[in-house]
Amino acid sequence: MTPRERRILIVAVLSSFVAFLDGSIINVALPAISRELGGGLTLQQWVVDGYLLSLGALILVAGSLSDSFGRVRVLRVGLIWFGITSLACAVAPWGAALVVARILQGAAAALLVPSSLALITSTFTGPAQGRAIGAWTGWTGIAGIAGPILGGVLVDTSTWRLVFAINVLPIVATLIVLAGVREPARTGPAARIDVAGAFLAVVGLGGPVFALIEQGRLGWGSPIVYLPLVVGLLSLAAFLWWEARAPHPMMPLGLFRARNFWAGNLATVGIYGALSLGFFIFAVYLQQVGGLSATSAGLAGIPATLMLLFFSTLFGGLAGRFGPRLFMTLGPIVAGIGFLILTLAVPPVDVWRTVIPGIAVVGLGLSITVAPLTGAVLGSIHPEQAGIGSAINNAVSRVAGLIMIAFAGTIAGEQLGVAGFQRVLLVTATLMFAGALVSWLGIRTPKSGADAAAPAAG
Repeated sequence: MTPRERRILIVAVLSSFVAFLDGSIINVALPAISRELGGGLTLQQWVVDGYLLSLGALILVAGSLSDSFGRVRVLRVGLIWFGITSLACAVAPWGAALVVARILQGAAAALLVPSSLALITSTFTGPAQGRAIGAWTGWTGIAGIAGPILGGVLVDTSTWRLVFAINVLPIVATLIVLAGVREPARTGPAARIDVAGAFLAVVGLGGPVFALIEQGRLGWGSPIVYLPLVVGLLSLAAFLWWEARAPHPMMPLGLFRARNFWAGNLATVGIYGALSLGFFIFAVYLQQVGGLSATSAGLAGIPATLMLLFFSTLFGGLAGRFGPRLFMTLGPIVAGIGFLILTLAVPPVDVWRTVIPGIAVVGLGLSITVAPLTGAVLGSIHPEQAGIGSAINNAVSRVAGLIMIAFAGTIAGEQLGVAGFQRVLLVTATLMFAGALVSWLGIRTPKSGADAAAPAAG
């Protein structure tokens, strides 16, 4: 790896690390937030889903911005805005203010992930790209699962507000490293921004998510619930109609002509919907029902963190050599089995016999899955479209998580208990198995390492 490649990989990892860390560190802080600000499960859902909503709705626009104005420039703006909104979350005086700050923070996060992955795919090729994506996956995966450990320590030793304020440290470090990265030369025309598509995506996602969260409190018969649901669904239909006809769509439907692209994104729905739902309910359950401290609940994720750290690069490289299909099939099955093991964690919770083995198996499944999945999706499109391709895949994963967390109250019930926890994890495991089935049936091993050249965006 050349010094330039190494610096770009560090920037890509650090940029995404910030976004993934904040998306996961919040889980163990949710009980403390609701104790101080009130709001119960509804506020907990909104604190998580407010972030995922703006992230999922705007990440496609961010991908276009990345391809239009340059990955380095977009990363820099995103990092600065993320730091500002993190501090706004840290000082939020009441629940509604925290939710608004989280929505703005998610918009900043949308600028980070597509640009960082696009930097990797435009810099590395072949097996080296697989290893680089594996390294990116491992370290950002660590952020996603190690976040609860750090969050638990901060909550128990100080205050939940520090889980947001601490973001400033990696942001400053990333900006320093980013200062030495030059923008890769463009070989094609810049993409234009699809404003109408962005508006329809925001409304189309926001309406149904609002309805899913609030129906537990107001009921489906309330116009405050069913009107946003109807408007949102109509907006989603209009979004697809518009994207098929727009001169410069934010989600070029032509990309889905690549088999690995559509199959990989369909598998992403199940796999990432499962991850978001499973880890959300896991962290809350261990504290509110299992009686563990925030630190203990966070430490329970260490085995998964270690699995991702040790094995993600390995499986990313293997997938680059042998193709992603086998890994994308076996990995979700292993992770699903891990979530089924976690259903045995009933009070008094035996951490060593149920939680640790279950979460270790989940982590092993993730390390087998995530890098091959990312490589399959991004390896199926032209490098010039890496920004929007990464944005689409990340949007799919965030929206899947957004919707499943919105369903959490419906599946678990208003008061989280053992039976509700087990129902949620059964749904989680089923989603994982569905992702494995889609991967086995849909993913193909590219003859040249990418079916990239085939479909251009339409």
